[in-house]
Amino acid sequence: MKKKTRLVAAKSVKRRKTAVAERKAAPPRARPAKKAPLSPPPRPPAAPNDAKPAIRRLRAQLTQALKRIDELEASADTDFLLDIPNRRGFERALNRSIAYIKRYQACGALIVLDVDRLKPINDAFGHAAGDTVLKAIVAVLLRHVRASDVIGRLGGDEFALLLWNLSETDARAKAASLEEAIDRLSFVFRGRTVAAGASAGVAVLGPHAEAGRALEAADSAMYVRKAQRRHENPAPQVDAAAGRARQVSGD
Repeated sequence: MKKKTRLVAAKSVKRRKTAVAERKAAPPRARPAKKAPLSPPPRPPAAPNDAKPAIRRLRAQLTQALKRIDELEASADTDFLLDIPNRRGFERALNRSIAYIKRYQACGALIVLDVDRLKPINDAFGHAAGDTVLKAIVAVLLRHVRASDVIGRLGGDEFALLLWNLSETDARAKAASLEEAIDRLSFVFRGRTVAAGASAGVAVLGPHAEAGRALEAADSAMYVRKAQRRHENPAPQVDAAAGRARQVSGD
């Protein structure tokens, strides 16, 4: 029995020695490598001296292109003959103004004004004469409005005025005064003195105003006024064939 016990003990010692030898023979475990600290991103290489003139030239070209874009955007909203907003520019101003009126409970008025007897002047004396009449009328309008008001050319011989802080009574009085001022204008073409005239219609701009409807209302009022003026004061017009003045009731 003792012999068997010694044999078991010897085998156990032998196994321990074998395990120790295997551990000594095994290669050591590699330790995880430490992460290197993050380095700042590399700086872009400096531009060589021969590239600097090219950069300056490109910047100058960009500045000129941006300036040209601004000029084109402004010209798209401006009448090239009269240097006032065209229909597109005026409608944009009208929409902005109505938005302001609605937000701040402000008020204003819209006047649509149509030039009388411009077509016979164009037919008798040419479109250069008609352009002279239009420029003189715009000069009159500018003298009779404030800097905050807006004058635009809707097309042909039709203009629109956006006037701030006017009651309906004041707006109608302003329209009448504009008619009178334009009626007083006279022009001499080829030795003949001619007059134009204008008819104006009014629409009030309040918290419930809409640009399209306001223009329609002022335009309709203008045509009513034009018919009234024709009936009350038939004005002399130019005979396009002979260049002589004659009494007619049309414009």
